[in-house]
Amino acid sequence: MTPERQRRPLNLQQRSALAGEAAASAAEVETALSTPADPDSAAFFDVDNTVMQGASIFHLARGLHRREFFTTREILGAAWKQAYFRVVGVEDPEHVADARNSALGFIAGHTVTELEELGEVIFDEAMAHRIWPGTRALAQLHLDQGQRVWLVTAAPIEIAQIIARRLGLTGAMGTVAEHVDGVYTGRLVGDMLHGPAKGEAIKALAAREGLDLARCSAYSDSYNDLPMLSLVGDPCAINPDARLRSHAKAAGWRVRDYRTGRKAARTGLVLGAAAGAVSGAVAAGVALRRRH
Repeated sequence: MTPERQRRPLNLQQRSALAGEAAASAAEVETALSTPADPDSAAFFDVDNTVMQGASIFHLARGLHRREFFTTREILGAAWKQAYFRVVGVEDPEHVADARNSALGFIAGHTVTELEELGEVIFDEAMAHRIWPGTRALAQLHLDQGQRVWLVTAAPIEIAQIIARRLGLTGAMGTVAEHVDGVYTGRLVGDMLHGPAKGEAIKALAAREGLDLARCSAYSDSYNDLPMLSLVGDPCAINPDARLRSHAKAAGWRVRDYRTGRKAARTGLVLGAAAGAVSGAVAAGVALRRRH
């Protein structure tokens, strides 16, 4: 990407398209050496509360903070800037871009290697035991049928790839941030891989891999992932929020819930209150990118 394009203000649709293209181009194919039995079909899984209990970015950020990767003051400052622009609703493109990129300031200067090594350790200590067995079984079913399986998440591309690799999946797409010579610049490529950007990523990957989306499946817990779920012929709501459950029921989609009723209610309340502020600041703040 040229510096001129990076500086030019982009609208939401352009940022979503750019984020999707970046995520698809960075997607690793762990099983590239083998030819899938069903090369035209694939499955796409959201991560947070779909594959994993809780928010992967929260577990990653907590692990990084414990290792003094960033300070409490830095993350609170980034969260405040994100919250301010969300509440005030500033429309000036330069101000919006500043709010989005400010969350990345505290990782500028850190190296890709540093994040990769810490991510592996943090997965083992905080994420591995949070994988939903039911969703893991669904992913394995697709693999057993000769289909490829990708994670699609707003979490940093690096942690998404670690999760996919540990679960034996095909690969992953996540939020992409740039680095130069292995050092983070503090800028996102496009935007977070969220909502419409997930749909753009899947379309880009499908074009690259020759997938027939009408024969593909997608899984998510969130109504915000309708752009992803609506792209495929076989959408499924996993541990759904209230809006997605209602939509899935009306549309005749499959629904799977691996939570107890009490846990489902508690999870929905807590995540609804915290996800916006935490994800906006932290997910962008630790988003990674390998530039080939």
